[in-house]
Amino acid sequence: MALTRTIFIAGAGIGGLTAALSLARKGFRVVVLERVQRLEEAGAGLQLSPNASRVLIDLGLKERLGRRAVTPEAVTIVSARAGGELVRLPLGEAASARAGAPYWVMHRADLQAALADAVREHPDIELKLGCQFEDLAPHAKGLTIVYRSGNERRQDIALALIGADGIWSTVRNHLFPETQPQFSGRIAWRGTLDARQLPREYTAPRVQLWMGPKAHLVVYPISAGKQINLVAVVPGTWNRPGWSAPGNPNELKEAFGGARWAGAARMLIGAVDDWRKWALFSLAEGCKWHEGSVALLGDAVHGMLPFAGQGAGMAIEDAAVLAKVLGETPLEPGAQVAAALQRYGRARRARVTHVQQLARRQGRIYHMSGAMALARDLTIRALGPERVLARQAWIYDWRL
Repeated sequence: MALTRTIFIAGAGIGGLTAALSLARKGFRVVVLERVQRLEEAGAGLQLSPNASRVLIDLGLKERLGRRAVTPEAVTIVSARAGGELVRLPLGEAASARAGAPYWVMHRADLQAALADAVREHPDIELKLGCQFEDLAPHAKGLTIVYRSGNERRQDIALALIGADGIWSTVRNHLFPETQPQFSGRIAWRGTLDARQLPREYTAPRVQLWMGPKAHLVVYPISAGKQINLVAVVPGTWNRPGWSAPGNPNELKEAFGGARWAGAARMLIGAVDDWRKWALFSLAEGCKWHEGSVALLGDAVHGMLPFAGQGAGMAIEDAAVLAKVLGETPLEPGAQVAAALQRYGRARRARVTHVQQLARRQGRIYHMSGAMALARDLTIRALGPERVLARQAWIYDWRL
């Protein structure tokens, strides 16, 4: 394959690996740079609604992912104080059939591993671990990409560079140093339980959202149902960047203690011995998506709060749209590539901004207290499952 059909991707996370597979399907040679020497577990569980799962299935990953994913029967929204179910949103196989793709919950590491295996098997993709993007230079043949592998500095020519290297993106910082993540004032805590540790009623294939004053808790099965994933979000000032740091269980037990939270929620929190925490950062809406032959993807351009369950989904959608746009017409280095990347940004900006705004709004709704929380609960009950679920249709029904 001609050298000018090579696209470099910085970052071997979910967005970067999905982009690599999507671009390779369009006839590009792809090189993925990942700074870590080994892809290991990072982050927590994640939800893949049909807008994302159908992209992965189209890439041939249904069997790989199906072995580790769980298809929840429902999403239940629960009042923290009373412990009562406000609404149950039906999912399961029937909903998957209607949507034409499943709603999956799974461990982030399982998804990344499945993507990485598919990437390693593809003859037109090279995954370079222990390689950090450093610099680039545009010229008539495209871009010269400079990266470091250990103590050695290397360079290659590429048609384009895609920054899929997360919210602390080196590529974005190179292009737009004025764009920096902002701390949300909230901290997410993640823990897992062996499903065998819990009574059967707590291990059903469902997603539970507990809403309470200034905090919320999400619980669902991962790893083919063998583990239960818990994510608790509370306010705080600790804001160290990164995916994970040890958390003191007593600190979280205190936040979820007392009469403000039902006994079932307190039991789940108390059953986890090893908590990890990460500070929640996000990017402002309207960030720049590209410059010349360089574009951003996923958290690098629209890092969002996790309250819409769409962080991974939007990165997966980005990858599919990027590959479609770049694969639509023959490309020459320079202006044609830049124009295609501009079309990619235009195609994604409005939808992603809408999801970012939804995530911020839902974070406020989840953490209401007092009379506002009571009004929220009454409204959810009055809407009922069909109307609540219909409000998500614009996300779930997306197709390339």
